Amino acid sequence: MEKINFKHSIIFFNFSIFVSPVYFMVNFEPIIFCLFLILTLGISHGALDNIKGKRLLNLFGYKKMIFFYLSYTMISFLIIILWLKFPNTVLLIFLIVAAYHFGKEDTVFSFKGKFLISEFLYFLKGSAVILAPLLLKRDETNEIFKILNFDVFEAEIFNDQFLITMLILSLLSSLYISNKKNADLKGLMVMDFFSLIILNLFLSPIMAFTIYFCFLHSIRHSISLIFELDKSFKPGLKKFISKAVPLTFITGIIFLLSIYSLDNFYKLDEAIYKVIFIGLASLTFPHILLEYLLEKNEKKT
Repeated sequence: MEKINFKHSIIFFNFSIFVSPVYFMVNFEPIIFCLFLILTLGISHGALDNIKGKRLLNLFGYKKMIFFYLSYTMISFLIIILWLKFPNTVLLIFLIVAAYHFGKEDTVFSFKGKFLISEFLYFLKGSAVILAPLLLKRDETNEIFKILNFDVFEAEIFNDQFLITMLILSLLSSLYISNKKNADLKGLMVMDFFSLIILNLFLSPIMAFTIYFCFLHSIRHSISLIFELDKSFKPGLKKFISKAVPLTFITGIIFLLSIYSLDNFYKLDEAIYKVIFIGLASLTFPHILLEYLLEKNEKKT
């Protein structure tokens, strides 16, 4: 697993170096292409949540999957409703939770530390995903946030000095987390950080996020799921694809129907932005909660 993840980071780093100047020269914003990648590669890494949900229900002594599907759906709808009512508050919480999630899930090895310290280090590590576009493409990033009715990052506290300091802390947290690991894992953490910087330096915020989310975060998480299904990669990949396709397809249809509905009230690009980020938020919260409950309760058994 460590060798696969290290090779994956090398490939992603070199891909970032290659694609960034090419995109910069072409200067084309394919929002539809971003949507396609997120609806396929992006959300597929959470498409086995029903299997994890079944494991969690078994731990609590329940057998009917209807409890899982209802709970997961209700949380998703609750996030959407709260976002519509309190966009600044909900999006800020989402960005904090997402930063922690990215930091933890992209760490491909176990890290033992005091609970609050380790969680804060994961948050700092993952915050680069949120802060790099804000520093390197501030106007374009804030335009997206305006579409989402979010203006928190326009506050004076989020100046360049603050963002640079936070990015330095993000890099230092990656180095600290990998301090006692081998050179490959240290290199992996450094390459992942600078891949984000390179992408956000040359690409638009949505394209940089899409490439990171689909080709680093989602693929990395999917690799771990593949090996959970089978110790050999090829059989595990076949099982992963067969199990991930149904929920990925259903989720994709829901996203497209949402865009179709919003297209009556907003420009197409604005509708896509809203569906991408509100949709991801509505899936991220129950996904992270499921991961947390499963990890906590499986340790007890």
